[in-house]
Amino acid sequence: MAAQDDSKRGRRNDDVRHTYAAIDLGTNNCRLLVARPAAEGFRVVDAFSRIVRLGEGVDGSRRLSAEAMDRTIEALKVCADKMRRRKVTRARCVATAACRKAENCSDFLNRVKKEAGLFLETITAAEEAKLAVAACRPLLAPESRFALVFDIGGGSTELIWARRDTEKGLDPIALTSLPHGVVSIAERHGGGDFSPPQYEALVQKITGELCAFETANDINRRIREGGVQLIGTSGTVTTLSGVHLGLKKYDRQRVDGLWLSFADARAAAEQLRAMKLEQRAAHPCIGRGRADLVVAGCAILEAIRRTWPIERLRVADRGVREGLLLSLMSWDQHLDLTRPAAATTSPNQNGPAP
Repeated sequence: MAAQDDSKRGRRNDDVRHTYAAIDLGTNNCRLLVARPAAEGFRVVDAFSRIVRLGEGVDGSRRLSAEAMDRTIEALKVCADKMRRRKVTRARCVATAACRKAENCSDFLNRVKKEAGLFLETITAAEEAKLAVAACRPLLAPESRFALVFDIGGGSTELIWARRDTEKGLDPIALTSLPHGVVSIAERHGGGDFSPPQYEALVQKITGELCAFETANDINRRIREGGVQLIGTSGTVTTLSGVHLGLKKYDRQRVDGLWLSFADARAAAEQLRAMKLEQRAAHPCIGRGRADLVVAGCAILEAIRRTWPIERLRVADRGVREGLLLSLMSWDQHLDLTRPAAATTSPNQNGPAP
């Protein structure tokens, strides 16, 4: 995307333009995006993603292990170095489910600040969901009046029921967070393989827990009336999309924004369930780091499909990071940008220590 022309506003581009960064530290992944504002959102200038398994074992112990913290801090050091080299001036770094659950989270956050030079904050499930919705707004079809957005994470699954809004794009009506994610489920079941009875029992359990959200919001009535769109943002739906498309190498350009029918999603899920762990690890759209997790994600998606029988979903290879960047840029747009950038601050501004 081309950057906006600030010369029309009568000021020099370097005086007002910032380089932004967002880190999303989840139960399984550590992700960074570095971007600059552009005419239609932002233009990515750097990115980083690494599987760190921060939440490994946390469901049972309620603590982050020393090994998981060490792995994660090494990844965060890479992020900090990229931010420094890209001269980031605005950043927000957040942690989600694993840190929400861990009793020793504050110790970990102190280590991150000391060793990686980053201020990392733990956000609520509600804020995590709203950030994901903000990132998915461009994927709302013109005819859709409502959207059900879901994010299948490593330690939890967030669902957001939202209506179209002329100014906000998507305005959340209600949201919920289930304590089921691909890492936590895989650990409880002892790995990535499920027998047919185990898989069906898991789907039924999650379906039962989704009933309260359906009852409270009467989503199926809206579905019958028409104008409801389902949007999925997670590694599960992007993986199933890659498998469905037969990609020899994952391609975000082909996956982000894809309309995926549930018939095709189920066919891809059955293909993955039929594979052995090593076969999934060798798949170009999965890899060893997620081979033991993807079937658990398929079970969560199947529970969503049974609860809300929409024929297809829109796949979003975007989420919390993009929502963070957009919120930071939106905050800055309300400032007096005629001042020099150095004098402009944000409540969430941080960056790597010098």
